Amino acid sequence: MHQYRHVLVRMRLGDSNRQIAKAGLMGRRKASAFRELAAHNGWLDPDSPVPDEAAIAQALGSSPARATPRAGSSLERYRDEITRWVELGIQGTTIHEALCRKHGYTGHYSSVRRFLQGIRKANPQATVMLEFAPGEAAQVDFGKGPTIPHPLTGEPQLTWVFVMTLAWSRHQYAEIVPDQKVSTWIACHRRAFEWFGGVPARIIIDNAKCAIVRACYHDPEVQRSYAELAEGYGFRIAPCPVRDPKKKGRVESGVKYIKRSFLPLREFRDRVDANRQLHEWIRSTAGNRLHGTTHERPLTRFVEVERHVLRPLPDVPPILGVWTRVKLHGNCHVTFEKAYYSAPFRLVRQHLWLRATPSTVELYLDHELVASHPRLARPGERSTVQDHLPPEAVAYQMQDPQWCLKKARALGPSTHELVERLFAHRVLDNLRAAQGVIRLAQRFGHERLEAACRRALRFDDPRYRTVKTILQKGLDQEPEPAEPSALAEAYTGKGRFCRDAAQLLLWDPPPAPQRRGPGETL
Repeated sequence: MHQYRHVLVRMRLGDSNRQIAKAGLMGRRKASAFRELAAHNGWLDPDSPVPDEAAIAQALGSSPARATPRAGSSLERYRDEITRWVELGIQGTTIHEALCRKHGYTGHYSSVRRFLQGIRKANPQATVMLEFAPGEAAQVDFGKGPTIPHPLTGEPQLTWVFVMTLAWSRHQYAEIVPDQKVSTWIACHRRAFEWFGGVPARIIIDNAKCAIVRACYHDPEVQRSYAELAEGYGFRIAPCPVRDPKKKGRVESGVKYIKRSFLPLREFRDRVDANRQLHEWIRSTAGNRLHGTTHERPLTRFVEVERHVLRPLPDVPPILGVWTRVKLHGNCHVTFEKAYYSAPFRLVRQHLWLRATPSTVELYLDHELVASHPRLARPGERSTVQDHLPPEAVAYQMQDPQWCLKKARALGPSTHELVERLFAHRVLDNLRAAQGVIRLAQRFGHERLEAACRRALRFDDPRYRTVKTILQKGLDQEPEPAEPSALAEAYTGKGRFCRDAAQLLLWDPPPAPQRRGPGETL
């Protein structure tokens, strides 16, 4: 309107439309239309007062020359539905896909984008800048980090940047980490508190799974490990509403600042080298810059004011553990980080709580501690307590061949020899058979077992079934059979019906019949 008022003054002084166009104030055609409007309203009279900008704007708005017909949008029929989607925070591409899917819309996405811009201009959202006192709050977030070579394989490894920014001073702690696990999240908090030398009263976070199990506007559910961390250090957890990252805009800006100012044009040998460079950069460049909002140096504000009002660190650092829900499998073990830990067999197929600290792993049934193990470092390792296994499985594991031989030697020489021959089998693993032979002493006594083993060996049949049959039929109490011949001993396993030459030749034939008379025999 200031430009229109200046053109009007030039017209009142006698400038033509061509002169106004040469001065670059307005085109000839536009100046001609405006001259007609000014003449119609009596503004060209030098004796009349120059109208103010509001009067000019009102006249231009009602002028037929200013009215430019605008074609209606093909999305106008869906305005209410699109407006509701915009209020829910749904992005434009998703709205375009929904219109195509639900209403058969055939227009281009650019039409949807222009329509959304009109809706947002008609319904602007006002925000309020949040204010924090020194030491009142810190904001935490993850951002995508650089690709760093793996220390062992040398392959490119994706990383993340953990950032904690103090809301008042804007001083920050950052660390490049390989993942977003609960253990990483908790360890980064501990190192950040040690970096600041104190703990803020509140930690403002988003709804990451490592911190919030169930995101909700009114009743969010905090991850059990993170809740234990908050209790140990004495801070409160303040999760942002769902899909509302503006509540922690200071750490969002801090993440962007690191990604745009620190990461480009740098080379890192490994993650240790990257964190060393990052911490040096925070102490020097980032900490001593003039912040765009506070117009002060973040490190100076922190050192002079905020560091002294943070809550002190606990005298004894709390032992932090990672809580997770696990299932006890049929093998009486749970799996945690690819390692195996046993629990009582009576809890098989039930869900337990597992708490892992740097040195121990504990298993809980609700609030009852049911198992405790040392923390295993390598995948595939197994920590097993014998009392957690079923009794029959423990008995089988403990009664190994050496145990069987020792027990058999105590029962008698024949029993020991029979067990030795069982273990000497070239094909079968006769551990269960040897255990069964030894258990027969509990039922029949060691004397009868010794006699039964001696009889089985006499017949060259050292099997569990043979010894058990002898005992069940009482054959161990009958007289022992005659000694086998040398030929039978020579052909072990085939001498049941063998006879030596002496036995065969010492056979007395039956006497010949005597004749008493013609045709009579005796």
